[in-house]
Amino acid sequence: METRKFSLEVAGKTLEIQKNIMALQAHGSIFAKYGETTILATCVMSKAAREGIDYFPLMIDFEERYYAAGKIPGSFIKREGRASSEAILTGRLIDRTLRPLFNHDSRNDTQVVVTVLSLDNENDPDTLAIIAASCSLLTSSIPWNGPVGAVRIGLIDNQLVVNPTFEQRKNSTLDLVVSGTKDKINMIESGANEVPENIIHEALKLAQEELKKIALFQEEIAKQIGEPKAEIKLAEKDTAFEEEVRSFLSDKLDKAIFEPSKIIRSSNLGLLKEELKNYVKEKYPEDETKIKKFGNIYEEEIDRVVHENIIQKDRRPDGRKSNELRNISCEISILPRTHGSGFFMRGTTQALSILTLGSPGEKQIIDTMGSSSEKRFLHHYNFPAFSVGEIGPMRGPGRREIGHGTLAERALEAILPSEKDFPYTIRVVSEILSSNGSSSMASVCGASLAMMDGGVPIKKPAAGIAMGLMFDDKGTYKILTDIQGPEDHHGDMDFKVAGTKDGITAIQMDVKIDGITPKIAAEVLAQAKDARLQILEKMEQTISAPKPEISKYAPRIYTLQINPDSIGLIIGPGGKTIKEITKETGVAIDINDDGTVLITSNDSKAANKAREWIQDITREAVVGEIYEGKIVKIMPFGAFVEIFPGTDGLLHISEISNERIEKVEDVLREGNMIKVKVKEINEQGKISLSHKALLNGK
Repeated sequence: METRKFSLEVAGKTLEIQKNIMALQAHGSIFAKYGETTILATCVMSKAAREGIDYFPLMIDFEERYYAAGKIPGSFIKREGRASSEAILTGRLIDRTLRPLFNHDSRNDTQVVVTVLSLDNENDPDTLAIIAASCSLLTSSIPWNGPVGAVRIGLIDNQLVVNPTFEQRKNSTLDLVVSGTKDKINMIESGANEVPENIIHEALKLAQEELKKIALFQEEIAKQIGEPKAEIKLAEKDTAFEEEVRSFLSDKLDKAIFEPSKIIRSSNLGLLKEELKNYVKEKYPEDETKIKKFGNIYEEEIDRVVHENIIQKDRRPDGRKSNELRNISCEISILPRTHGSGFFMRGTTQALSILTLGSPGEKQIIDTMGSSSEKRFLHHYNFPAFSVGEIGPMRGPGRREIGHGTLAERALEAILPSEKDFPYTIRVVSEILSSNGSSSMASVCGASLAMMDGGVPIKKPAAGIAMGLMFDDKGTYKILTDIQGPEDHHGDMDFKVAGTKDGITAIQMDVKIDGITPKIAAEVLAQAKDARLQILEKMEQTISAPKPEISKYAPRIYTLQINPDSIGLIIGPGGKTIKEITKETGVAIDINDDGTVLITSNDSKAANKAREWIQDITREAVVGEIYEGKIVKIMPFGAFVEIFPGTDGLLHISEISNERIEKVEDVLREGNMIKVKVKEINEQGKISLSHKALLNGK
C-alpha cells in the first residue's frame, strides 16, 4: 500500500498530510500532523438519497481521545463517554466551516468524523481538525466545493502571531480562529481583551493570507491523489410548478413579510403558507411530490423577496433602516432573593440574567483531553421552546445552548475583576424568555447588568450585537444591524460582535454563502461598533457602575494571611482539622499555596469563629510575648505548656520559680493554667518558656 505524504510550512512549523494509511473503507481519509498533534479525519456518504426529507443530512463529529495526551479518563467507567463542551464547540467550528460549501439540494447522508490521536500540548487540534476534514472531503469522491484552511491568530506584545502555542496564548490579548477558502473567510470564532476594530481587521487580513496558502496546498494534493467526484441525485426541480407557486404568492408574500410586529408577521406567513398548501392539495390531490415540495419553494420565495427588497430598496421587514437598532429596554433588581439580576430586551428578544456568587471552592473543575483546570466564571444559557412560541421537551443543554452560552461567557471574561480583588466564583444564567434574533448577544447585555446589580466590580459593561448581510449574484451587498426573524433565517451571514466602549471581547461569524472578504468584515465591525455604543448608552441609563456592596443574600468572603508552612496545621491529618472547623461553623474554607485563607459564609459570627480558630492554630510564638497557657505534660526536668492550640513550649524546672524546686509536681499540675513568657526559640523552632521572669518583672 502506497503512502503519500505532503508537507507545508505554516508559522514556522510543518503541516503534514498523509493519504492511504488508515480507515481504508471510509470514502475519504486523511492523517494530518502539526507539530506532534495528530488528527485522523474521515468522511462517508450514503450510496442513495434519503427519501422523504427536505434538507441536506450532514453530521460532523469531533472525537476526543484521552490517550492522545497520555491520560486515562477520570470517570468511574474510565472511558470516553458523552462529548465534552470543548469537543462540542470544536465540532461546531468544523460544521460551520464545511457546511456552507455543500450542495444543499443533496439528500445523501454525509458524515465527517475527526478523531484526535495525539496531542502535544503545544498545538491546538481545532484548526488542524478543520484542515484535515477539508482535505478528507476534497480528496474523496464526495461532492464538495472546498477546500478550506484554518488558522489561529494571537496578539502578543502588540504583535500579531500565527498559530500561537498554548503557552503563548496565556499572554495573548486575542484568540482568533478563522477559516475559509483561498479568497474568502467563512467562519470566525474569537475571544479578545478589548481589542480595537482596526487590529481585528489586520488580523483577518493576515489570516486570509494563510488560508490561501493552505487551500492552494490542498488543491495540489487533490490534483495528485483526489478521487473523481461521485454523481449524486439532487432534489429534483419542477420549474413549471415553481413558477406556479410564485405566481400564486405574487404580491401576497410581500404584504405578509413587511410588517413591524413579529407576531403579526408570523401569523401572516403561517396563514399564507396554509392557503398555498390547500391550493396545491386541491389542484394536485394525488401528487405527493408537489405537496411535499411546496414548502421549500415557499421558503425560497421568502428568501428572494427579502433579499431583493433589502438590497434594491433598502427595505427591511420591520421598516428599520439598515443600521438601525430595535427599541431597547433594561431593568435590574427584578428578582428579590437572587444575588443580582438583569433584564435586557431588544425588540421582542428578551434575556433575563441571574447572578450567583459562591466560594472559591465552587469553581468548576475542567478535566479535558488536553489539560485540567478550574473556572471561576460560568455563564450558562437556556433556550426553552416557549421562547419562540413552540412546544418542546425540556432536556439538558444541547449544542446550541453550549455554543451560545460559551460565546457570551467569552465576551464577558475580559471585564471581570481579578481573582485577587474579587475571589468569588461567579455564575450567571441567562434565561431566554423570548427570541427574535441574537439572544446570545442579549445575554451579554443581561449578564453585564446582573453583575453590576450584584456588586461585582466589573471593569466596565459589555454589550453585543448581531450583524447580517444580504448578498446577490452581482456582488451587491447590504450590511444589516440587529438582525431578526426573516433577516436571520434568510440572510447570508450572522456576524455577532461583543465588546465594551473601548474594544471587542468576542466575535462569532457564520455564513450561508461561500464567505466574505476582510474588507466586508471591516465594514461590519465598524457598523457593529456604532450599534454597540448605542446599546451601552442605554444600559448605562439603567445602571452606570457596579453597586458598591454585594447583595445581603450573597455570602461574604473573609481573608487572612498565614505562614504557608502552617497550612498543614489547618488541614490536619487526613483533613481532620479543617473538616472539624467547617462542620462546627458551617463555613467554606479555601487555602491558597501562598498562605491566603478564604472563609466564605453568610453568617458573620460563624466566619469570625472560624477565623479565630484558624488564627489560634496557625499562631506563631514571639520572643518576649506573654501567654497564659495550659500545662499539658509534667516531666522531671520541667513542664510542657500549650501556649495556644497546637503550640507548646518547655518551662524548665529552673524557670518556674525564684526558689529551688525539688520536684515539678510539688508546684504544678497537668491541666493548670500558668502565665509564661517566651524566653527563646531555637533554630529547630523549639520554644523555651519562663514563669520566673514574670515574678522578677523582667
